[in-house]
Amino acid sequence: MSTAVATTRPGAVLADLLPASTAARARLRDAALVLGGAALTGAAAQFAVPVPGSPVPVSGQTFAVLLVGAAYGPVRALLSLLLYAAAGMAGMPWFAGGESGWSMPTFGYIIGFVAAAALVGALARRGGDRTVLRTAGTMAAGSLVIYAVGVPYLALDLGMPMAEAADVGMVPFLIGDALKAALAMGALPLAWRLVRRNGDGA
Repeated sequence: MSTAVATTRPGAVLADLLPASTAARARLRDAALVLGGAALTGAAAQFAVPVPGSPVPVSGQTFAVLLVGAAYGPVRALLSLLLYAAAGMAGMPWFAGGESGWSMPTFGYIIGFVAAAALVGALARRGGDRTVLRTAGTMAAGSLVIYAVGVPYLALDLGMPMAEAADVGMVPFLIGDALKAALAMGALPLAWRLVRRNGDGA
């Protein structure tokens, strides 16, 4: 049975397609993926555009977080985003706009990224990235977790009502989130179709 055929079974994620012939090589592969996921999120965070009236910029972070979650599964994704958060807290300037540390009103979104990556990874292990509709639900769930942590943190840090925090920390980004979800809805199921096609032809 080919690797492609084997890893299209329920419970597999796209990262499982990467070959590892021994346990040691599997650990090295996973370590490289964790580092790569953190680096991808840090690079995506640098594509940040300020939003007038909001302390939260538009950035590529959210899409990177959800993509890492879906491609990696819960454990690798969780470790990637924990590494991203820990390195940023320690001074690595790869939060949105080159920021670092934790004393910022948007730090709640970083915490939300960790939880969202794990959730999306868990949903992907259950086939949540294999069809358009399932991917839409998976991306929506991940985004909801990010806002569920980020918006209350923003309200608490800035001393504003929750409704106001939602107005400046969530509402301006919903259209962008929908566009990111649409991109994932096309890319992830397509990747699985290509995998299945290559497996059938092996």
